[in-house]
Amino acid sequence: MYETIIIFIIVGFIAQMIDGALGMAYGVSSTTVLLSMGVPPATASASVHTAEVFTTGVSGLSHLKLGNVNKKLFWKLLVPGAIGGALGAYILTSIPERMIKPFVAFYLLVMGIVILRKAFRKIRESNVTTRLFSLGLVGGFFDAIGGGGWGPIVTSTLVAKGHNPRFTIGSVNLAEFFVTVTEVAAFLTTIGLIQWEVIVGLIVGGVMAAPLAAYACKKLPSRTLMIIVGTLIIALSIRTMYLALS
Repeated sequence: MYETIIIFIIVGFIAQMIDGALGMAYGVSSTTVLLSMGVPPATASASVHTAEVFTTGVSGLSHLKLGNVNKKLFWKLLVPGAIGGALGAYILTSIPERMIKPFVAFYLLVMGIVILRKAFRKIRESNVTTRLFSLGLVGGFFDAIGGGGWGPIVTSTLVAKGHNPRFTIGSVNLAEFFVTVTEVAAFLTTIGLIQWEVIVGLIVGGVMAAPLAAYACKKLPSRTLMIIVGTLIIALSIRTMYLALS
């Protein structure tokens, strides 16, 4: 039992290091690893999001206190994000594992490609309108389905469309806490949270990595990290798809 918890502590540690250095991909990274270890998609997503309640709560509150939140943007993302998250969690727990696992692995493969592409792409700011309701709905849905993706989908889209990076990151982070709580509530009413060792391991590993991740964010080249993370996610997703379909 203790050996199992140690493994998940390592997973949480690595995922938090990635998220702290890149500002995203905690859920995508940890869920990809959990799936490759044979953890069912619904269990992986529920466990990751339960652990994320703690990290997103602290992050969102910090952004709010620092004045990084655009309240109008926050509310426009919160409502559709919560709806999409609850819907995604329900669908994930209603479909048999053997049917949903290849789809989730494919989604994570796409997210890996997005991260890899972002590493080589220079984003230029411009005044472009964004359909926030649709974006929040899609972001919340795929965040629940894939165990992560709110940041890569919503933040990347808004910044790429020309929205102010500071208020985008702050507003998206604060909204993520409420979206995550909604998803966890949906999982609780369907499958429950039976994999407590996964949750505890992810939380402990994430807390241990937080200060080191902040240092890594300051010292290590973001582009190099994104290339490594994107490549790792793609490789693990392909492996998961192969095992699920074979």
